[in-house]
Amino acid sequence: MANRIEFPQHGGPEVLRWVPYDVDQPMETEIIVRHHAIGLNYIDTYVRSGLYPVSQFPSGLGSEAAGEVVGVGSRVTRFKVGDRVVYCQSGLGAYSEYHHVDQSKAVILPEAISYQSAAASFLKGLTVYYLFHMTHKVQPGETLLFHAAAGGVGLIACQWAKALGAKLIGGVSSESKAQRAREAGAWATLNTSKEDIAKRVSELTAGQKVPVVYDSVGKATWQASLDCLQPRGLLVSFGNASGPVTGVDLAILNQKGSLFVTRPSLNGYLTTPEQLDQAGAALFDLIIAGKIEVSVPASQQFSLRDATQAHRALESRTTTGACLLIP
Repeated sequence: MANRIEFPQHGGPEVLRWVPYDVDQPMETEIIVRHHAIGLNYIDTYVRSGLYPVSQFPSGLGSEAAGEVVGVGSRVTRFKVGDRVVYCQSGLGAYSEYHHVDQSKAVILPEAISYQSAAASFLKGLTVYYLFHMTHKVQPGETLLFHAAAGGVGLIACQWAKALGAKLIGGVSSESKAQRAREAGAWATLNTSKEDIAKRVSELTAGQKVPVVYDSVGKATWQASLDCLQPRGLLVSFGNASGPVTGVDLAILNQKGSLFVTRPSLNGYLTTPEQLDQAGAALFDLIIAGKIEVSVPASQQFSLRDATQAHRALESRTTTGACLLIP
């Protein structure tokens, strides 16, 4: 018998429930992971609220965690009992003490990286990997705009951009968040709650604007993001923190300079174990080399059974960087 978080219907943080459950035997290609740390991600709030509907209730929640393999299916070849692993593309249910994960969705975690650092960085780091290396290949010396630069993904993006020799302009909502982004490696910041975003980007780039904007905010920054782009520039809309972008008039892309727009996701880019291993290795190498540091303050580490409180903190926009659930 173990415990996990479930929700019986879509709604606010109050729908989350702490319930006991039986840990079944693994299917042929599954591993059972005993969790040491669980990643808390904004996408989890989309699933809970119904922006991303689930197929049946009650439903588990979460898809990222790090821990130890305690069981393997009969056809598992990538792992053995006792291996340290991390994953971020499992079926819903990572908000649990144990979770069944297909072997194709996990990677070996190097001894040099803690379970906490892994769970705080894997989904976010792989997101930055595909954004910077696959959706648009960021070049040394290139200037880019990255919204929510003091968030979990954003702080890793600031560090990764610096490691690549790129100039990241970080969009933030307060001066304290601007300081966090600059400390992480942002070349410059702008306050999206006070400044004209497009005007500030134009000033920072001597009127040249940027070839790519990474926008996880969504509805509130959509128009401003388009106005920051050079002709034939790319807007990468990869999140909906302020609400989804709807009712898009494609003629606007023509009027603003024959622009490109994409709405990508991690699952659309990392689709094989080989791709996952490659992306994980790139992230781990930067962490071990000290070029990416992931630290989670005690105030943002919540007991797993307090997931309701954790979701309220996440949605209040008062957290910076990564948050964790600890079983």
